[in-house]
Amino acid sequence: MLSINSQKGYSVARCFLLWSLVPLITAKGNDVESPTKIRDADKPPSESQLDLREVVFVIQSQRNSFHVRQAEKLRQDLLLQTQALQESPPVILLLHTLSDNEGDWNILPLLPYLSSQFGKNSSWIMFLEEDTRVKLQKLHEVLKKIDHRKEWFLGKPLHDEESTIIHHYAFSENPAAFEYPDFSAGWALSIPLVNRLTSKIEEEPLKSDFTIDLKHEVALYIWEDGKGPRLTGVPELCTVPEHNPRTQYCATTVSSHSPVCGQPVKSDNIFIAVKTCKKFHSDRVPVVKKTWGKQASLLEYYSDYADPSIPSINLGVPNTERGHCGKTFAILRRFLSSHVPNTDWLLIVDDDTLISLPRLQALLSCYDSSEPVCLGERYGYGLGQGGYSYITGGGGMVFSREAVVQLLASGCKCYSNDAPDDMVLGMCLNALRVPVTHSPLFHQARPEDYAKEFLAHQIPISFHKHWNIDPIAVFNKWLKNDKHTEGPQKSTKDEL
Repeated sequence: MLSINSQKGYSVARCFLLWSLVPLITAKGNDVESPTKIRDADKPPSESQLDLREVVFVIQSQRNSFHVRQAEKLRQDLLLQTQALQESPPVILLLHTLSDNEGDWNILPLLPYLSSQFGKNSSWIMFLEEDTRVKLQKLHEVLKKIDHRKEWFLGKPLHDEESTIIHHYAFSENPAAFEYPDFSAGWALSIPLVNRLTSKIEEEPLKSDFTIDLKHEVALYIWEDGKGPRLTGVPELCTVPEHNPRTQYCATTVSSHSPVCGQPVKSDNIFIAVKTCKKFHSDRVPVVKKTWGKQASLLEYYSDYADPSIPSINLGVPNTERGHCGKTFAILRRFLSSHVPNTDWLLIVDDDTLISLPRLQALLSCYDSSEPVCLGERYGYGLGQGGYSYITGGGGMVFSREAVVQLLASGCKCYSNDAPDDMVLGMCLNALRVPVTHSPLFHQARPEDYAKEFLAHQIPISFHKHWNIDPIAVFNKWLKNDKHTEGPQKSTKDEL
């Protein structure tokens, strides 16, 4: 039987509440200089000095079988391009194979390994997402123009237009002053920077804290309050779709479609549980019914009050102001009972979650429900010290039946009804060694809380929160169009 220490759990829950209330990082706009630009003086004496074998590619892969296949396709494509260029193949690593440490996706815990293995004979570590498409010859030409003997942090810059909770309200006086990379375009660290960051990590172990938006937090760690390098924007690192005519100047692009691996999962094969409570019956539940609830075949509302007009079901768990662990575990037990239809998939959402079910149905065609699948937006806690990952609840938590069976069979349970359900589930999954699978199409926050350029190349599946927005208008703008094969939201400006 798996158990969770109640004192530790209370401490985690407390941290979970506090981080959202206290601005952790603030800086005046005048304290942050504009992004670094590559100057002629920064170019190496000879562009021919960089051999392709000096570039180490790290594909940010995941353990789930679908994502393993995606990462392997990208690896094979890079090798084929190398062969066509008649070059010796570079090192290509799949992140999920490098160690058993679940926290490697945080990247920072991985740097000492990369430094020890490649710190002497390589020049660049180039990170790629599974959906990143690479024009290897063009990327090689770009990297040759930069002096790899210096510290460089390269990427496609994103910035916040207003301070946001997902970035701990950083740079609240001038959010646009700090730039961080869009991982979809690929990003790179020069070996001198990797080696110095490794020394820093070895001298001062990584803090046991939350990982909310990795790309922003990596950039903050590297910047080090102005002591380290800022992100250098590279125009050739792009996120326009791979078949767009404008990509002729790009070294990287993104896959032009959302994942579709066959016929979408049928709506009657997804059981949907909406967590609510009496005080939100009159305002949040009607939004669900007017928007995405109409797309559902099997949906139940779980509350602390049985209201036949909804109808809502009282699971016998009192409403709590903090976490909803007791309610969520009651839903998991009900999912496996004879009280609900037998389906392959369970979706648990909050009553202020907005979601596109047709897009979710298309995405789930890529996953095998006979595997223990736990899918959504991945957060982390204490990843620098072992820690664990979890699916953040507001964006929607998707479980295969097999995942629910293993969770409940393990004996894992809440240490209190008001514990944070998503984090407790993360601890359980970590103990079971069941991977938490991330999709960037699920969102814990509102569209306003994300960089426009980041959302511009997405076809999102969910958003969360009704705070200071018209939720029906948000649904209609971002989630109502059910054609998952259409292109992403049009950017407010061209990239190139």
